[in-house]
Amino acid sequence: MNRRQRALATLAAGTGAVALTNAALRRRAPPLSPALDGEQRTFEWHGFDVRYAEAGDPADSDLVLLHGVNAAGSNGEFREVFEELAADYHVIAPDLPGFGTSDRPPLRYSATFYGDFVRDFLSVVPEEPSVVASSLTAAYLAEVADGLDLANVVLVCPTDRGGPDRNLLARELLRAPLVGEALFNVIASKPSIRYFNADHGYYDTDRVSEEWIDYEWRTAHQPNARYAPASFVSGFLNADRPLEETLPGIDAPVTLVWGREADITPLKRGRELAERADCRLVVVDDTKLLPHVEFPGTFVGVVRDALAVEA
Repeated sequence: MNRRQRALATLAAGTGAVALTNAALRRRAPPLSPALDGEQRTFEWHGFDVRYAEAGDPADSDLVLLHGVNAAGSNGEFREVFEELAADYHVIAPDLPGFGTSDRPPLRYSATFYGDFVRDFLSVVPEEPSVVASSLTAAYLAEVADGLDLANVVLVCPTDRGGPDRNLLARELLRAPLVGEALFNVIASKPSIRYFNADHGYYDTDRVSEEWIDYEWRTAHQPNARYAPASFVSGFLNADRPLEETLPGIDAPVTLVWGREADITPLKRGRELAERADCRLVVVDDTKLLPHVEFPGTFVGVVRDALAVEA
């Protein structure tokens, strides 16, 4: 066997090994169950089945919870506060399209796509809803809020950038059938999930259970799980306009909730936005991007106070 033949044989063996590894990981991940209790319902949107959890008395004020965007995103981000909020409000928490138990077709997802979803989903909530939105999804809400009737808005560490500047090569590489799936399996491995949780998600990683890490791994290994995150990590889900422009346009009382230890979206940014938009800023100590997970009782109290404010 000459050098070229050996190289081709090595490449073929490597490709086969990658394919087998990808297939093995797909088999290991069982179908995903909902992360939140409550009634499981479906919102049909542009050919998608968008699943959401609903709890609380429908006669109470509507409160919509919009989770942030990351490789393992789902409405389970609100797992520590969902039931307690449902004691006072009619709570609705969707899995964004491309995430969780919602449909995940292999689209080239964009900020405009998610802004359209947020607008349309909130438009069908019967009463004037209050909204809690986390991280990058907060920017999508701010982008479309001028066309919505909202009662109150709570934004958790909002950001208009979830990744670098747009990189077409990175997006298409992650979308590639074999190599892309293998790369995403590395990004969505349990060691990577633990790393990202510790690096910028949680101030105290003892507050995230192994059971939840397992759920994050499972949601990131569902069929077509990599397509929305491929747009996220390549910058295509960055908001079209900065929060400095969109946040002041929200025609409802706005409360910003910020983890004092947040580093990707530092507290300095929260203070600047609060001043620019003339809105309330609540700082939660000893937490990063997820105060609603690390200090659920504090967060629920902040939400109750915010929703008591009248425009």
